[in-house]
Amino acid sequence: MKRRIILDLAVTLDGFIEGKNGEVDWCIMDPEMDFMNFLHQIDTILYGRKSYDLWGQFTPEIEHSDTEKEFWGLVHSKEKYVFSRTQKATDDRAIFINDHILEEVHALKNKPGKDIWLYGGASLITTFINLGLVDEYRLSVHPVILGEGKPLFVDIKERLNVKLVRTRTFSSGVVQLIYHVKGDERY
Repeated sequence: MKRRIILDLAVTLDGFIEGKNGEVDWCIMDPEMDFMNFLHQIDTILYGRKSYDLWGQFTPEIEHSDTEKEFWGLVHSKEKYVFSRTQKATDDRAIFINDHILEEVHALKNKPGKDIWLYGGASLITTFINLGLVDEYRLSVHPVILGEGKPLFVDIKERLNVKLVRTRTFSSGVVQLIYHVKGDERY
């Protein structure tokens, strides 16, 4: 069975993935959500260059909790691909993809392994949606309205029908919605 590409991210009630200055301080790290379990379901993470620069090698400080250290340790144990039009280098921590996205991603999906996390950022998410490469949307809707910021869905070229397969509600007020792309008969 082909590996799936899963877009898993936090979004505000009004559809933003970050505030106007890039802030994500509204994002609740809810232990009930069991994000570690999600990290065990994947073995590969896909980043845009800006997201990779910010988070791809993030190291928690001494004062961070053991849970946060465990989380980042698990994230950094995954195979990482960075999509960039400009940066050509491949380092020992990530493989850079500069073009032929469709072909590269199909080859990646056909390799043996676990599912793949589409981390973002926004322009990479848009590219993947427009190329029909997202198999599952896992949106954790946070109980906050920002009013402005970076929207999740921008420049989507055509309508996409999805099927709600699961909802989870957490005591923090976060609601997780899991959608599969309609037409994929595995669901």
